[in-house]
Amino acid sequence: MTFSIGEAFLPAKLTAPPMTDEEFEALCSEHPDLFFEVTAEGELIVMPPANPIAGGRQRKVATQLGNWSDARTDGYVTDAATGFVLPNGARRAPDAAWTQMARIRAMDPAQLEGAWHLCPDFVIEIRSGSDRVRALREKMQEWIDNGAQLAWLLDPETRSVEIYRPNASVQICTSLETLVGEGPVAGFVLDLAPVWNPLGQ
Repeated sequence: MTFSIGEAFLPAKLTAPPMTDEEFEALCSEHPDLFFEVTAEGELIVMPPANPIAGGRQRKVATQLGNWSDARTDGYVTDAATGFVLPNGARRAPDAAWTQMARIRAMDPAQLEGAWHLCPDFVIEIRSGSDRVRALREKMQEWIDNGAQLAWLLDPETRSVEIYRPNASVQICTSLETLVGEGPVAGFVLDLAPVWNPLGQ
């Protein structure tokens, strides 16, 4: 599926036919300068690459989560380049995610090198300047509806955090310097300074 969209029009939603894992991988390979997600309704979301500030925030958050997880060995951390096929059929990529190792080991070994058809236990999303708040909040709820036990939405512009949990109202916090994990990531503490001030200013 070859197409061209001016960067001024991104992110964009397109109508696309249903795709297999292999067809979706081929689409991504044809357009290495773009990032793709697919909604549960089959809409193809086309996004530009993250700008350096947004990319730096993503890396620092994923690194903190990865360092914590590596010391425990009971989970696996992925970053913004990793997509998941959710139970509702959507293809989504969180900025950082943690998945219980027991769930990964229960997968068919033949699928490990392909698309993972599961929802991470914990996800973090960081709002960038191009993100529409309503769409991002819907995505956060989608993570929870598909099996995530905890999801954090970090908004550097307002320095606020939205915490999503199953069967609970969204909790909004402001002026935090750290964020303490619970449930599947109890004991994880995220330093928010690199998110609020990625250049250390």
